[in-house]
Parts: sequence; C-alpha cells; structure tokens
Amino acid sequence: MKLNNVISSQQERTARYAKALGHPVRMYVMELLSKQSCCYSGDLSEELPIAKSTLSQHLKELKDAGLIQGEIESPRIKYCINKENWNEAKSLFSQFLGS
Repeated sequence: MKLNNVISSQQERTARYAKALGHPVRMYVMELLSKQSCCYSGDLSEELPIAKSTLSQHLKELKDAGLIQGEIESPRIKYCINKENWNEAKSLFSQFLGS
C-alpha cells in the first residue's frame, strides 16, 4: 500500500502548519501578529534577542507554509498573517485535537 493512498490532503496541510509552528520563535511571531494587523521585520528583530538572519529564516518558514505574507516597503518588509490560511490552520488543529 502506498503512503499517498493513506495520508489525506487535510493531514498533509495540518502537518505543514504544525511544522511551521514547531519552534517557539515562530509561535511568538504568530501570537504577536494575531494581536496586530501587521509588523515590520525590523520591529521583530528589536523584540527578539536573535540574529536578523535567524529571524529571517523563521519568517521564511512561516511564509512558505502560507501562514504569513510579506510586502516589501523598501527598505523594510511588512509581515501580516494570511488570515485565510491561519483560519484553516486553526480549524484543522481543532478537528485533529478534537478527534
């Protein structure tokens, strides 16, 4: 039996979101962004005691998973939650944890 016959697309999406949230820094970023409309990467680097390159990798992971989106406003990047995907992630986690 092939794995793709067993794993549903819903399980794949849930796992992708879970992986993206699988680090405390990324969870912090998502909590921060959920409390405000958007945030600039420079503001995040001032709040978090990590290298800018490390923060950039965490933001890339969240962006690749579709949980955040970034707009370049030279010379800064403004990050916001992708509300559609964030709502889907919350729903998927709720279904998974409720089962």
